[in-house]
Amino acid sequence: MNYLIKFTIKILLLFSIFLIASCGGAFKYKKTDSRNVPVNVEDRVEKNTAEGRGFRLSDLGKKSNTYDFASSNELWRASLTTLDFMPLLNADYSGGIIITDWYQEDNSENSIKITIRFLSNEIRVDGLKVSIYKKNCASFENCKVMKVENELPGELKLAILKKATVLKNTKIEKNVKKRKKALGGQQKE
Repeated sequence: MNYLIKFTIKILLLFSIFLIASCGGAFKYKKTDSRNVPVNVEDRVEKNTAEGRGFRLSDLGKKSNTYDFASSNELWRASLTTLDFMPLLNADYSGGIIITDWYQEDNSENSIKITIRFLSNEIRVDGLKVSIYKKNCASFENCKVMKVENELPGELKLAILKKATVLKNTKIEKNVKKRKKALGGQQKE
């Protein structure tokens, strides 16, 4: 019996060592440029809270209505807003793809389909890939589908990126105003 207890303790100790050692790999640290990080602690705190990072201990008991999913991703929201005139076939946030259904104006023989793939959550030129397909139907059975290789996908991507930048800047401005308002109330003594 004594041997069984010692063996169990050794196994638990070994398991806990592996568990603690593996924690270091679980946290991914993002490299930053030191020129963009303020030296002063108060300035760093101000910058982080303005960008919506971090938390304050005074906010722990409060309920929040902010959610960290598709509604907080500016690139996703800008894409949906830009494509709001088209019917969507698939919009999968976790899969990072938006596919529209075939769209045709009036009685035209041509219709288009747009596919947007998200390669990053950051607002960057290489953060999304826009593909446009054109279907030309001379008759119901005689249709040709081809990928559009002109400037239209690039223009659509640029419009989405511009809209996402505006959404992000608006969010940052709201956070700065909220933080200034909170700091203004705390500084009154």
